[in-house]
Amino acid sequence: MIGKLACKLGSRMAAVTYSIIQVRRFLHAMDVSTDLTELGRTPVAVVSAGVKSILDIGRTLEFLETQGVCVAAFGESREFPAFFCRQSGFQAPYQVQNEEEAAKLIASILALGLSSGVLIAVPCPKEQTASGQIFEDAIQQALKEARSKGIIGKELTPFVLQRVNELTSGKSLDSNIALVQNNARVGSRIAVALGKLKKAQGKGNLPQSGRATAPQPVVIGGTNVDFIAKARNATMLVGGQTNTGKVSRTFGGVGRNLADCLSRLGRTPFFISAMGKDEHSESILRYCSHMDMGGVLQLEGHNTATYCAVITGSGELSLGLGDMDIHQQITEHYVSRYKQHLCMAPVVCIDGNMPIATIQYVCQIAREHQVPVCYEPTDENKASKPFLSDSWRALTYISPNLRELRAINRTLGHPVPTDLPSRLEDVVRTAMTLACPLLTHLCCVVVTLGSHGVLLCGRSMGGSVCLHPGTHTQNAAGELCATHYPAVPVSREEIVNVSGAGDSLMGGIISGLLAGYDTDTCVRMGLLSASFSLRSREPISQKISTFSVSLEQVKAQSWPEAKTCRMD
Repeated sequence: MIGKLACKLGSRMAAVTYSIIQVRRFLHAMDVSTDLTELGRTPVAVVSAGVKSILDIGRTLEFLETQGVCVAAFGESREFPAFFCRQSGFQAPYQVQNEEEAAKLIASILALGLSSGVLIAVPCPKEQTASGQIFEDAIQQALKEARSKGIIGKELTPFVLQRVNELTSGKSLDSNIALVQNNARVGSRIAVALGKLKKAQGKGNLPQSGRATAPQPVVIGGTNVDFIAKARNATMLVGGQTNTGKVSRTFGGVGRNLADCLSRLGRTPFFISAMGKDEHSESILRYCSHMDMGGVLQLEGHNTATYCAVITGSGELSLGLGDMDIHQQITEHYVSRYKQHLCMAPVVCIDGNMPIATIQYVCQIAREHQVPVCYEPTDENKASKPFLSDSWRALTYISPNLRELRAINRTLGHPVPTDLPSRLEDVVRTAMTLACPLLTHLCCVVVTLGSHGVLLCGRSMGGSVCLHPGTHTQNAAGELCATHYPAVPVSREEIVNVSGAGDSLMGGIISGLLAGYDTDTCVRMGLLSASFSLRSREPISQKISTFSVSLEQVKAQSWPEAKTCRMD
């Protein structure tokens, strides 16, 4: 009843002390409380102290499972609590260690639009453990008396509670009050964490993913705070001297950039990443309020990833320093919490920041559920991660630059050039040679060429490279071809930041793919997005939108001719 009322009032939280879900003992037939079935059809989170040991805890948990209710133990253990006792001998199906994890679990379940609820089982405080055993002994004594007197059914609970109160000289009432206070404390903190999560994800009663009309794309990858220190002079002073200049802060990370771009293009991807719980993470959440950050893990005692670049007055990188350890927390175990998102996604995008095991897990899930995967290599050192095993064969798209493409081929044991060319014709020829071995399994290799634009390599269909994975499978025998698309002209004076151009390119291409557009339109949406970001101080331009990068805007542009050739 509490949960039903909370749901009708627009709340997703209800804190209680007694177990509102119960299957009574000593009955051959199931005697099930209506609270249990109600939770199975009401999308609300209930915080309780578990199930009283006077009830059948095992059968209660089994019945909850049949009703589709997510049950999670709160704290350090999966041990399901038994009201006065921290341990019942039964394991909860899931575990959340703190209020933030509980809030993210609730948000994720609500986002799926399920009609069932969530039970967060909170053990009694440790300081009550000793008295908890006293109460448990009293409960067992009361149950023994009930059996001898033949008391069953609806008469059992009031009899046992009355006898426990008598046997403990009224101390059970004090413990009840303490449990009420503890549940209210934990429940309110979860509600606050859930509120912060919703605020970070945008206005409304549900996370953005809950308002999506179709399955969301999923982006998994790094989130960084970038500090750019640009000296005023072309020559840096060394030996401890101070260089005058300007320092700026932006928010980056390949995964974050891609999710940002897709969000601005109206695709509302579900973003999975990891950050510390510090001032940097709070700034990121405020800046990314237009994104669905429901899969972002915040960890106490860890630093949010930061990168500091020192640049000379002439634009040359003098020194770079990165603190990226937090990316190792994007583990297979953590990502597996969002398996349902992965299975239902129209496309999953990953970057090279996460551990190899996580990449392998995502590729395995994608292969099993036939979900297209786009891999952003991130940098030359990380580019080869999927290619250290057969995981890469589950990829659909990759978007390397020429150096990253060479590193991938080197990992696979293919011959690679020692020096990379600079003349456009030679660059295109080298890129085609290096992309060819990958197309035995991949749908398309998108080679970013900087100011020269982009080269698409894949199977020919209708005079251009096939981008849609289903069609690619049907056209497996088609000849390989490559199409070079020149970049949107941007003068050197207009360029402010190049760090997010490649991510903007892929964001535009993927957005076009999700809209079902042809290859030329998809690529030009990407090139248009990249041109905005090149002129922006931020890696992803705030000018990117569903209007500025639309089908109409693409058609209105005068585009340089794209050239297609066979990959012999």
